[in-house]
Amino acid sequence: MKWRILIVFVLVIILVLPVRAETIRWVDFGVPYESLKYAMDVDIDTFDKEKHISWIDILALAACRTGGKCGLISVKNAAKQLQGDSSPEELLGNLYKYYGYYHQAYQAALGGLLGSYAIEVDGQWKTTYGLKAFSPVAAGYGYSHCSDFGNSRSFGFARKHLGNDLMGSLGTPIVAVESGVVEVMGWNRYGGWRVGIRSADSKRYYYYAHLQKDKPFAPGLSEGDLVQAGDLIGFMGRTGYSDKENVNNIETVHLHFGLELVFDESQKECNSEIWIDVYNIVRLLSSHKSTIQKTGEGWKRRYPFVDLDIQDLPEA
Repeated sequence: MKWRILIVFVLVIILVLPVRAETIRWVDFGVPYESLKYAMDVDIDTFDKEKHISWIDILALAACRTGGKCGLISVKNAAKQLQGDSSPEELLGNLYKYYGYYHQAYQAALGGLLGSYAIEVDGQWKTTYGLKAFSPVAAGYGYSHCSDFGNSRSFGFARKHLGNDLMGSLGTPIVAVESGVVEVMGWNRYGGWRVGIRSADSKRYYYYAHLQKDKPFAPGLSEGDLVQAGDLIGFMGRTGYSDKENVNNIETVHLHFGLELVFDESQKECNSEIWIDVYNIVRLLSSHKSTIQKTGEGWKRRYPFVDLDIQDLPEA
């Protein structure tokens, strides 16, 4: 009798405990620019409507039907269907089993790009909802780039290129794409002078490498600092490929911009890190640039910015 009671007790415990989803180990992010832009615009346009349609929901729904390819037609169809009363589960049927994975993956990759923010113009804070992340290259400075994720690299050992190279001019101001905490800065034999910034939700680690020789970082920037999206963090250069610090061993001036997804801290600093292709994300961010000016007092933003999803407005 006692063993029967024990079995019933164990079964009850199993049933009431929440099911823990398996940690995501890999993300093949291949959403085209046109699909990102369309889903983002729908999200922004419906923010104040009776039904706000999240771009993460749109992309996850489309991804289940296309195996993550998310062509524009499938994204438009997903956005239209989500305007109705049917849930993703009802719309997908058997394909719904993939929805949780894609939603979690896209939330990790894109979760910090849209939201509520405020900029200060003429002494007044103006709040809005929209694209709150910035191009890594400041306004007024040109660059070129191509889809180069996965290309081969040989310095140190044979490996794949895990970022997007933005070619520009020496000293070009580089800004934080998303608000977050400076997790690491200093010299790396591969990346030269580099800065690593972790998002507020800890899911994204942004990596900015090959910064300028002698004066790579924004004045006063330190590990542990909270930076706002669009804040100056450093200057474009060509340092790296050397065990010796402050050496220009990269042939071409450029910014190596990378994005690592972290679903579990055990995935950080290991052989199974999840780096995604950011080429289309960089294209999306090119429409939103931070204006950085050099004055007699040093470098400063023209329009102060606050990410309202992680911080309150400054008190008057």
